Amino acid sequence: MLRKMTDSKKYNNIKLASGIFEGIAGFILLLLFVSLGYSKLLEQLLTGYIHNNYLLFLAYIACIAVASAVVFSPLGFYTSFYLEHKYNLSNQTFGAYLWENTKGIMVGTVIGVPLLLLFYYVMNVFGNLWWLPFATIMFLVSVVLARIAPVVIMPLFFKVTPIDNIELKERITLLAAKAGVKVENVFKFDMSKDTKKANAAFTGLGKSKRILLGDTLLDGFTTDEIETVIGHELGHYKHKHIIKNIIIGTAASFLTLFLIACLYRISLPVFGFNSILQISALPLIALWGTVISLIETPLTNMLSRKYEYQADEYAVTETKKPAAFINTLNKLTDQNLGDKDPHPFVEWYYYSHPSIKKRIAAIVNFCKINNILFEENYREENNIKE
Repeated sequence: MLRKMTDSKKYNNIKLASGIFEGIAGFILLLLFVSLGYSKLLEQLLTGYIHNNYLLFLAYIACIAVASAVVFSPLGFYTSFYLEHKYNLSNQTFGAYLWENTKGIMVGTVIGVPLLLLFYYVMNVFGNLWWLPFATIMFLVSVVLARIAPVVIMPLFFKVTPIDNIELKERITLLAAKAGVKVENVFKFDMSKDTKKANAAFTGLGKSKRILLGDTLLDGFTTDEIETVIGHELGHYKHKHIIKNIIIGTAASFLTLFLIACLYRISLPVFGFNSILQISALPLIALWGTVISLIETPLTNMLSRKYEYQADEYAVTETKKPAAFINTLNKLTDQNLGDKDPHPFVEWYYYSHPSIKKRIAAIVNFCKINNILFEENYREENNIKE
């Protein structure tokens, strides 16, 4: 147990340090790329071969994307392949890893290229007000993606099939009905082809709503435990977290793009640019977006953690299985090699979910206040008196 705790600390600290390093290095390199004149040089170089502004814009972005991939792919390989294998969390072969990343690039290109062209189009048409139509476009795109992702995008990466556990399906359907969710079917996906980790999700909008269970979850957890996981996911729906996130996310998106547009325009002369349409100036948008994201991250995570506590309380209230839920949280943390007790600052700034230690303490306290009894076998094992 002690070794597992040590491994989880090492694993999470390495992942965190790698993420911080990549973020800082990316920001510094992009800042140097612009401030030292290499961005203008690249634009001039491409202008000699490409005379259409939209194609020039795409070629410029492609060059930066390729350069970024060359610089950061080794770190990506280390964190997403080598590290996962080192800590016995991955089932992927190297070939499968390359293929999954290739598919990700292809899907990202199909979605990203039209968005980039729309972005540059609205800048040309609306000038300094480009942020307003683009924020609207991003909202519409996010709704469409949420609708099609479970039925179009996810099957590109996983085999999705209906679960064959009739009892579990009936329990989930009953829970969903209590939450006011009509569930056509409950699906599983072959998570085990890539990882030993376990997970579940409630995805989609409208008719594309789906409850998805990783096969690693189905194979390693009891029916009661899985029921509590679904109870938690449905808690998000019951408390209207999805709608609230859409509203808050949309408002934040408009505000963020407005601030980026203002800061972008103000900073142009500082770096020797004279127009928002200068292609070589556009990396400044990414730089300002990074700065604003640093401020927004802890705020959005604080709200997310509040929602997680509410979803936990709903799961316990509806399933009446607090012990099973606590067992599930512990097992998921162990299986996914999560850090049960991270540093307070790390949790405050980076964690969208409360630490398992805090979640369990909150569940126990909630049960006491609301007179929800723990299952008898759990009370005996932990010497709990009701």
